[in-house]
Order: sequence, then structure tokens, then C-alpha cells
Amino acid sequence: MPLPDNHFIPFKTAIDGYALPERFTFPFYYQPHPLCLLATKELQQHLKSQQQWQHNFGLSGDETNAIGKMFGVLLVQNQRNEIGYLAAFSGKLAGQNHWAKFVPPVFDMLTEDSFFLAQQKQINQINQQIEVLENNPQLALLTASLQAEIDAAKRQLAEHREKIIAGRMARKAQRTAAAHTEGFLALKHKLGQESINEKLQLRDLNLHWNERIQKAEANLNKLTTELTALKNQRKDLSAALQKKLFTQYQFLNAQGQLKSLYDIFQATTQMTPPAGAGECATPKLLHYAFKHHLKPLAMAEFWWGASPKSEIRKHQNFYPACQGKCQPILEHMLAGLNIDDNPLLTNPALGKSIDIIYQDEVMLVINKPAEFLSVPGKRIEDCVYLRIKQSFPKATGPLIVHRLDMSTSGLMVIALSKEAHKALQKQFIKRTVKKRYVALLDGLIKQESGIIDLPLRVDLDDRPRQLVCYEHGKPAKTQWQVIEHKNQQTRIYFYPITGRTHQLRVHSAHIKGLNTAIVGDDLYGNKGERLHLHAETLEFTHPLTKELMCFQVDAAF
Repeated sequence: MPLPDNHFIPFKTAIDGYALPERFTFPFYYQPHPLCLLATKELQQHLKSQQQWQHNFGLSGDETNAIGKMFGVLLVQNQRNEIGYLAAFSGKLAGQNHWAKFVPPVFDMLTEDSFFLAQQKQINQINQQIEVLENNPQLALLTASLQAEIDAAKRQLAEHREKIIAGRMARKAQRTAAAHTEGFLALKHKLGQESINEKLQLRDLNLHWNERIQKAEANLNKLTTELTALKNQRKDLSAALQKKLFTQYQFLNAQGQLKSLYDIFQATTQMTPPAGAGECATPKLLHYAFKHHLKPLAMAEFWWGASPKSEIRKHQNFYPACQGKCQPILEHMLAGLNIDDNPLLTNPALGKSIDIIYQDEVMLVINKPAEFLSVPGKRIEDCVYLRIKQSFPKATGPLIVHRLDMSTSGLMVIALSKEAHKALQKQFIKRTVKKRYVALLDGLIKQESGIIDLPLRVDLDDRPRQLVCYEHGKPAKTQWQVIEHKNQQTRIYFYPITGRTHQLRVHSAHIKGLNTAIVGDDLYGNKGERLHLHAETLEFTHPLTKELMCFQVDAAF
């Protein structure tokens, strides 16, 4: 018997004029369907007006401890052929898993009788024991005592080895001086005995310090053995709890098949589900829909609140499902559904040509079109490298000296020989190449110029997106200058000091950068006809003639 679809939300306004989607949304790259936009508008109004719970999204100006949140809507059709939608949030909301209007989690680890809470309590007790042992002042004293013995041993042994070397040199000098004297044999014997004595002293010194160090280690081990055992116990309990938790997350698909989070990720290269897997909005929505016999028609996810410090999330902007956490889950859950084609499999370079701005025997300067790969991608081979290789079959070497993002248009220098490639690449490494980009930003920048210094690394859970990361990120600096303001947009020059992936896009959109995305940025802003970023000027030294080469191609926007 079908379960009641008590989280089914009818639209407040008439939707007779809307056409239903023909296929379900491809969740990793999409434009929200008009009915999903309407559902989002209604849900966002609810977030503004509800009084049931309080959550600091950072929208009131106080971003201290603010936590923005991803919300999702799923357009569905019930068994009475009524069209409505479901709503969900990622993770927990206001510290809870259950709130009116939102579908429940696939598995609720926070229920009172949950094994998770009981086993987590046991792990927390071990953590407390570990903390007590680690804060024992005797532990610090014994650790310092052991280190002092090791340091003293190194020092005395080093001094004795220096004494041996000095003695060896002195004895050699004595033997040389007495080589032709009557007492040479007696002296030789005496010097040999001195050498043996010094080596015996080194042996005794080693034995002495080894004994002292072992005694200090034994004293320390009395404390650390218990600490190590507790840490191993915590590790084993955590691993067992994690595996048990992963098996409790059971996801339905359109064909009625259940599959656990553990089994889903066993088939991936990472094998272990990342933290938070299964808690995102779209898997929650689809699982609820399949469980309650609701037909999924389309989905959309949007961010609500202040942006996190590392990644770029803009309030009310739509975002695709993440690759690392959601892709393996959704591949299972969407099996059997008629889904929109994956636009990422379509070659964006079809029908486009590369303009050659300059050409000689050893190099080219080209104007790369927007939406054109510099080098082959995972799914698409067509790129600048392939086109140049086909047009210049006698060229040697790697050809590509530097890259532009697929979505960025503009100037690239291509080496036609190994020697030219090496000379040009050296200039990029030494940062003597001068580059200027022009961009159109989706907002007004008040300052006139500045430098952005935000280190970047790839988002391991959502490639190819980049994160600002001060711990593991690579240095990334960008100088910028405003050209003009027009139609609530800003035209700007970028002078990249470093050349990281998506550097200008992240530095534009990030809250600690310009906090304004480039027009048409489908990763860090809002999708448009194209990314309004163009490599406008390029200046470098010719790899053979050493002549200064300067090129400029104006942007098409």
C-alpha cells in the first residue's frame, strides 16, 4: 500500500500555463525549469517568513558563526496526477534533521535510540580519557627527559668522533715524521694501540647512552602504552561505526532497487564515502519521491545565506549537484529515468576555428575562441593542441606553452619546436611574460584598483571547482584595474601575477576578492551566453631572435 506523501507541496498559484519537462534534469549542469523556479520562489518566501526555527544564515549582517545552506526542490507528480514539489536541505538545519515542509533524511543518525549516538558516546568517553593522559604533566616531563638524553648522546658521540678524526690525523703525522728512525716500529705499535683505545671508548660510549635512552623510553612507555591502546581502540571503533553508518544509508532508485552508501562507493576509485555523503538535498528528495511513489520531473538546488570562507556560494544562486559526494549516489538513483543529455559531453569547439595572429618558423600566436579546450579533456579530444598538431604535422615538442581555461578566449603562444618551447616556457616560469585580461563583472566595483592575494587549490569533492585554502592552496595573486562602469556592470583589467586554474574567476567571485562574479561564469556566478573573460594582450621575448613581441586582440564583448 502506498505511503502517504505528506511532504508533497501543491503550488500556491495556478500552473496551467506551464509545460511539464520532457525529461528529468541532468543534475550536474542545468538551467532550472520554470516550475522549479516557481517552487524555489515559494520555498524562499517560506524561509523568510517561517517562525518555527532559528538558523544563522548570516543574512542579517552578523556573519559570526553563520552557516549558509544548500536547499533543493524536486518537481513531482503524485498518483492523482497532481503536480507539486518536495523541498529539502543539505545536512542539518538549526541543529535538527526534521522540520515541517522538508523531507526527512534517508537515515536519521540523531534519533534517541540510534546506535550512532550510543557508539559516538563511547568514542567521546575514550576521547576524554585520551585528553586526560595527553594533558598529564608527567608525560611532558618524560618526553622532554627522553629528548634530552637523545640530544646529549648525539652531542657526546659527535665530540668523540671528532676526537678520533683529530687523533687519526695526528698519528699519521707522527708516523710520517718517524718513518726512517730507529724507534719507528715501537711508535707504530703505540699509535695503533691508541687507535684501538679510541674505538673501544666509542663503543663504550654508545653502550652507555643506549642504556640511558632505553631507560628513559621505558619510563615514557609506561604512560604512552595506555595512550596508544586507547587511540587504537578509538580508531577501530570509529572505522566500525563509519562502516555501519554507511550501510544504514539505503537509497532507492526509479526501478525500486535499494543500494547502501557503502556499496555505492565500493565501486568508485575512492571506495570510502566522503564526509557528508548522502546528506545532500537531491539524494534526500529522490529517495523520498521513490519511497512514496511520486514521479520526479525536475530538480534544482540553490544556496541560501552567506558564502563559506573557502568555496564560492552566492545567496539565492542555483548550483549543480556536487561531483564527489553526489555523483556516485545519483548515478544509482537516476537509473531508469529519462534524463536530459549531459551537455559536458558535447564538443563546444564544433564549428569554431582558431585565428592565427602571428606565425614564423618556430612559433605561433593564436586567438583562442571561448568554450574551446587548450588541451584534451577527459571526455573531449578536440582542442587547441589537436588542431595545431593537425595543421602543423612537422612541429616538434609539446606545442602548448601555457593554457587558457576552456571558457576564456584570447591570446596563446604556441611553440613549433622543442627549443622554442623550452625558451618560451622558461619565460613563463620566471614570470617575465606580461599578460592583460579584460573582463565584464556582474556588478559595480567601488575601488579603482588593487591586488588580490588568495591561495587556491582544487575542490576534491567537486572538480574542477577551486577553493580558497590557506593551508594547502598554492599562492595566487592578481592585480586589477577598473576601466568603466556601465549598466550596473564593471569592465576591468586583470594582470595575473601567478597563473592558477580559474584564478581570475575565483578572485572575482570570492567574498575576499572582488565579491562579484564575471558575467556568464557558470561555475562561480550565473550561466550566460559565454564567460566574459578575454586574454587581450601578450608580451614576451622571441625564443630565437630575443626581439620583444607584443600582441593585442580586443574582446568580442
